[in-house]
Amino acid sequence: MKKREPVSKIMSTNLKTVNLTNDLNDVKAIFNEHKVRHIPVVSGNKLIGLISLTDFMRITYNVGEVKDQINQAIFSTLGIKDVMTTDLITVSPNDTIRDVAEILANKEFHALPVVEGDELKGIVSTTDIIKYLLEQY
Repeated sequence: MKKREPVSKIMSTNLKTVNLTNDLNDVKAIFNEHKVRHIPVVSGNKLIGLISLTDFMRITYNVGEVKDQINQAIFSTLGIKDVMTTDLITVSPNDTIRDVAEILANKEFHALPVVEGDELKGIVSTTDIIKYLLEQY
């Protein structure tokens, strides 16, 4: 097993992002169409927040015949800034896979944004780590 592999080797780089001008219908569409679990919120190339599928599911109503109407009322009341997490732990593309795995194991995160300075470069998830480990065996 390679011990000093950088996280840039396994991170996802083809990201679907939103910005503060998008609305929660856009977020819903990305989650549904692209089957991602984390959507970075950016201003230009600068990372300003992250919306997880869990965050999104906390504000939605998924039971009953009127769920679409209820969700539309919620989406018209709240914005991306109300749902996104802004107090993020980020990693660098040069951080090792082991260091990132340690952060994910010790925190309650399932993914970490990968940034250089303030610029978003990718996301690394627990799934990326598991796939990497499987390749080693």
